[in-house]
Amino acid sequence: MLKLLSLLILAAWPMALAVAAPAAAARKAPVASGKGSAKAPPVPGQVRQWMNKLTLRQQVAQLVIIRFYGDAPSSKTRAYREFQRLVKTAGVGGLIVLNRVRNGVVVNAEPYAMAAFLNRMQRTASLPLIVGGDFERGASMRMSGTAKFPHNMAYGAARDLAATRFLGLHTAREARAMGVHWIFTPDADVNNNPDNPVIGLRAFSEDPDEVAKHVVAYIEGARSDPKTQVLLSVKHFPGHGDTAVDSHFGLPVIAADRARLEAVELKPFRAAIAAHVDSVMSSHLRIPALEPEEIPGTVSKNIMTKLLKDELGFTGLVTTDAMDMQGLTKMYSAGEAAVRAMEAGVDVLLIPANPDQAIEGVVKAVLSGRISKDRLRQSVEKVLAAKVRLGLHKKRLVELEELSEVLDSEEAVAQAQQVAEQALTLVRNDQGALPLKAPDKACLYVLSENRYSQLGRRLIDEIKEQSPRLQTQWLDSTMPEAAFADVATRARSCSAVVLAAFSQQLSAAPSRFVEQVQQGPAPVALISFGNPYLMRAFPKVNAYVATFSTAPTSEAAAAKAILGAIPFRGRSPVTIPNLAAYGAGLD
Repeated sequence: MLKLLSLLILAAWPMALAVAAPAAAARKAPVASGKGSAKAPPVPGQVRQWMNKLTLRQQVAQLVIIRFYGDAPSSKTRAYREFQRLVKTAGVGGLIVLNRVRNGVVVNAEPYAMAAFLNRMQRTASLPLIVGGDFERGASMRMSGTAKFPHNMAYGAARDLAATRFLGLHTAREARAMGVHWIFTPDADVNNNPDNPVIGLRAFSEDPDEVAKHVVAYIEGARSDPKTQVLLSVKHFPGHGDTAVDSHFGLPVIAADRARLEAVELKPFRAAIAAHVDSVMSSHLRIPALEPEEIPGTVSKNIMTKLLKDELGFTGLVTTDAMDMQGLTKMYSAGEAAVRAMEAGVDVLLIPANPDQAIEGVVKAVLSGRISKDRLRQSVEKVLAAKVRLGLHKKRLVELEELSEVLDSEEAVAQAQQVAEQALTLVRNDQGALPLKAPDKACLYVLSENRYSQLGRRLIDEIKEQSPRLQTQWLDSTMPEAAFADVATRARSCSAVVLAAFSQQLSAAPSRFVEQVQQGPAPVALISFGNPYLMRAFPKVNAYVATFSTAPTSEAAAAKAILGAIPFRGRSPVTIPNLAAYGAGLD
């Protein structure tokens, strides 16, 4: 449960902010060399007008972005009144949409409800709000009724940069249509640690060069429609791929030396900066090679200023990761964390554990001289300039009537399905277990870790439609041990057994079930939707397929492939230790 919540929450935090310059100026910034700080662009006149009207407290509040859940609460509710207080009275600078989690299951927001709520908040705010969303696999990561794009790692397996460009393009279109201006993507992490509990499928690959290519392709795609202006943010600087601790619950440590960091972690970030990405997001993790003090990178001046700005030449918006994560909150109060982040070089304070305390902490730091007024002004001007660049000073409301024109995209649905099919990777196929030779006599079991989950339902529906006589059953980890044993006994009569898993790792009861099924006479195929490294726990299965995504499109693709309707074409973008090399894949 904890691991599931970790993945769900995490999908909601990792984020970053944007460059504060007009588009033309930003793309001419001299940062490609990655050496030395580039000159910041001039401040727009509209920004000067706003700055002249803001008090010290209002300036600080513009740096704060708070969470919301994409619903439309009644104005009579306590939740609505609190949003109104933070937006109107406190004057926070923006909002970021997250998912609610009910019974361990992510609940997506509804686009029209969110757009209506944002319009109310924009009318309430004295200055336009900047709205963010970490739409790593399109808006579907947070929103219902949108194209179900696979996870980033599926794009790495598909080896299709054109598809990644389309993902960037359509995500930008979806975002702006719903009133979201800042996309906390693409993910520039290099997932080279099989035990990473928080990045995994969110990364494109374990190969830094491949990650860099996809990051740049995404940026190019998101900017390819001149009618759609969004801010993009790479994360989690300087790289969260080689960790075995979830920064939502603790402080990870990357022990690599500087040479390894240059060769692996920093490569995709350098590529993104050379492509003039708008924003970079920090990570709450320790890197002794960069920062000798035992503190998170978010509050390290050595990392956020000396490395990112001085060495890599980044001049855009620098944002924290979510500041309510325990990698930060276990060490500092909300106010102290905000002050230390700004001292380190951060511009935007994302989801402080307590927004009021964060604002108060920075105000006191400015009044005491701990943070200079000039330092504060620089960050506020960047945020306000980003709002001008997005055109929010001219138009801040969402056109509800135009939503369906963008969200109901047959092209996007087709593209998402195509990538899911290209990504299917067959890394083992002993006895020719797949595709199924006699589907009418085979059995499919979906192994779920949550009785409320919808994962695997699409797979069963697709199988039933294409091969009605193939036996299917949905199992969840809360079933009695005797029930699992009974299913394992009945599985002995199947000509072949296909097991579908969606979790980071299987709990005790499903794991024992897999072992029992393997003892039977039928060949066993394991399809891992969530964790490509799951095969390590079951090295004796006859066939192993990785989809690199839990998206419904991946379920539909897997159904076709195991029945032989489409081929397996993917190549693994990660190494499965002792079992499959990087680039492995059978046709």
